[in-house]
Amino acid sequence: MKSIKTFVAVAALSLLSFGSFAQSLSANASTLDRAEAIIAAKAAEQGASYKITSAQFDNRVHMTAELTH
Repeated sequence: MKSIKTFVAVAALSLLSFGSFAQSLSANASTLDRAEAIIAAKAAEQGASYKITSAQFDNRVHMTAELTH
């Protein structure tokens, strides 16, 4: 039983630690290319890489990404 509690505690701390290195951001633009360019510029300012997590298009594009350092 103690090993299960230890495992759960380590897993929870690992998730918290990972969360401190990731940052979410979003961009709004008229095209997918422009929205990605905005995210790429923000990532470059912070010296980070990015992964697009969602993109929605209605009359404008709303894109979200996760930055990792």
